[in-house]
Amino acid sequence: MNAFAPGGHVDLKQAIVPVRIAVLTVSDTRDEESDTSGHVLAERITGAGHVLAAKGIVKDDVGQIREQVNAWVASGEIDAIITTGGTGITGRDVTPEAVEPLFDKKIDGFSVIFHLVSYQSVGLSTLQSRATAGLIKGVFVFCLPGSNGAVKDGWDKVISAQLDSRHGPCNMVELMPRLLEK
Repeated sequence: MNAFAPGGHVDLKQAIVPVRIAVLTVSDTRDEESDTSGHVLAERITGAGHVLAAKGIVKDDVGQIREQVNAWVASGEIDAIITTGGTGITGRDVTPEAVEPLFDKKIDGFSVIFHLVSYQSVGLSTLQSRATAGLIKGVFVFCLPGSNGAVKDGWDKVISAQLDSRHGPCNMVELMPRLLEK
């Protein structure tokens, strides 16, 4: 058994509760046609029975990233946002700087688990990623690197199980009605 495989089980007798997910690609060079990581996420989201509620591309710009994330959060039509790109360590990589100040709560374990599974794929190169996650006004936000491999690892090995209402012993979907409790 894989030491880093997601634990728990999926109760296939239950119907999945579809989550409304938006995908945001952060890139200075991608457009709709060349946005391979965004397409990979979109296919996996709909293939898992969720709703691709929105999809967009913005430049590596703090203002543009925040504007799009805030618009989706404010819409009331999105349960989760997954970004791809801009999590590296170069000067143009600004996704964490754009998104983390918006977090009401940071999901610290996401980065830890992402790096564990990423290490299996790319070894020590995972150190170059600043993948992060948190909650903004009751909306889950997951920030993944821009490579297809990182997106596949992030969705397949981390996010998909937590956004599957049938996954036990617990999942993030069952928490959604309580995220804005006082």
